[in-house]
Amino acid sequence: MSDFDLFRINEDHEALREAVREVAEAQIAPHAAAVDEEARFPVEALKALTATDFHAPHIAEEYDGVGADALATCIVIEEVARVCASSSLIPAVNKLGTMPLILAASDEIKQKYLPPVARGEAMFSYGLSEAGAGSDTAGMTCKAVEQPDGSFVLNGQKSWITNAGESEYYTVMAVTDPEGERGRNVSAFVVEKSDEGFTFGALEKKLGIKGSPTRELHFDNCRIPGDRMVGGRGEGLKIALRTLDHTRVTIGAQAVGIAQGALDAALAYVKERQQFGKKIAEFQGVQFMLADMGMKLEAARQMVYVAAAKSERGDADLPFFGAAAKCFASDVAMEVTTDAVQLFGGYGYTKDFPVERMMRDAKITQIYEGTNQVQRIVMARQLLRG
Repeated sequence: MSDFDLFRINEDHEALREAVREVAEAQIAPHAAAVDEEARFPVEALKALTATDFHAPHIAEEYDGVGADALATCIVIEEVARVCASSSLIPAVNKLGTMPLILAASDEIKQKYLPPVARGEAMFSYGLSEAGAGSDTAGMTCKAVEQPDGSFVLNGQKSWITNAGESEYYTVMAVTDPEGERGRNVSAFVVEKSDEGFTFGALEKKLGIKGSPTRELHFDNCRIPGDRMVGGRGEGLKIALRTLDHTRVTIGAQAVGIAQGALDAALAYVKERQQFGKKIAEFQGVQFMLADMGMKLEAARQMVYVAAAKSERGDADLPFFGAAAKCFASDVAMEVTTDAVQLFGGYGYTKDFPVERMMRDAKITQIYEGTNQVQRIVMARQLLRG
């Protein structure tokens, strides 16, 4: 039964994992602590990921990409997050920003904006949340008013935008029909960094993922050509939520990677650290902690991979599985990283070891792309619909 492939990653995906891990350990991991300490964008990671086509692997070959499937993209993100969560947001956010185009844009828009990202010439961010419209996305106030020439003038702001300022392009959701039905009055647009009237707020000072800039997007009479609308008028929120069904899976992958990095560090430490005349790995209490960490991590990984397969196929139950993968994996990441710090004892509380950074980085996975409370609402709705 050696050829029984059910529930086994194929050779191509395993080879990909090895390739990404080699790049991550050699070219990204050495800079991870400095990226966090200095709160600077991981330029070394961007260079390494771009050189190996791991920066936006999901983009199809027809748009100059490598055409990696959803599982392969998750493996890339997981392996990068294992050493540096901030760096893993390069491929993760490139997928988040471009997914609305992949799902709903005209071929003209795809041909214009996807190839530069695939070639590593630009990054793509996603503008949905606002200060007063986080979980309640339909409550956004950013507006795009149509002009006689068919263009739209954008006014308002977006909050907590990942890689803002570094990305060249932004998918932005804005209200185009203020008197229309709530949730069906939003349209999506591509905004370019160079557009007049488009500026960025100050860098947010964050608990974790400090190497990935988080800033507000400000629009002051920013004129957008009408042909940059993604999908139809009034379809923006639907496109945004469909996007999140797919990209929540990548956040699950990021969470799995962070947790794996913390478990790896903890395992190495307990095999070396001695107390009471023996290595602490020999104590049953420590072994039980490690067993729970490994068990929950593997369960999270399997859930993420199943959700990735459903994303690739476009299965009808993706909304449930995407939410479940993100929710479960991020909760596991928070637990595993916290336990890793505990296993390190006082050393774990210092910046001399990576586990405190991993614990701080893990927290955001429970929050962005929909809090885990929102994920549970999504799951419950899907279950009740039958």
